[in-house]
Amino acid sequence: MAPRERPAQPALVRPERLRKRADFAQVMRKGRRARHPVLQFVAWHTDASITRVGFSVSKQVGGAVTRNRVKRRLRMIVRSLDMVPGFDLVIVARSGADSVSYGELQGIVQQNTRKLKLLGGEEA
Repeated sequence: MAPRERPAQPALVRPERLRKRADFAQVMRKGRRARHPVLQFVAWHTDASITRVGFSVSKQVGGAVTRNRVKRRLRMIVRSLDMVPGFDLVIVARSGADSVSYGELQGIVQQNTRKLKLLGGEEA
């Protein structure tokens, strides 16, 4: 049996993820903030060659299924962005993030990452 071939499509780049509590704490303590009623963004400049992204979705957003849906949506949106290297970014979902449509969520993320000057191809 021949191996199954995948259709040729551009793969979305998976940004590195923040996973350690100490990394989250450092970004939250030292980072610049951009706020929205549904999401909060905290970015901290590092000298790394990559940009790492972490997500924080508390129980105030909803149950486990709801929280995981919000995280999946945010991960897909962040993958589609052309982010500049050298930042750690934490996206904190607030209550009401589950009731926002995917398109609105995408607009909020783009607007606030642009505000923090995290998108590539833009002047500083």
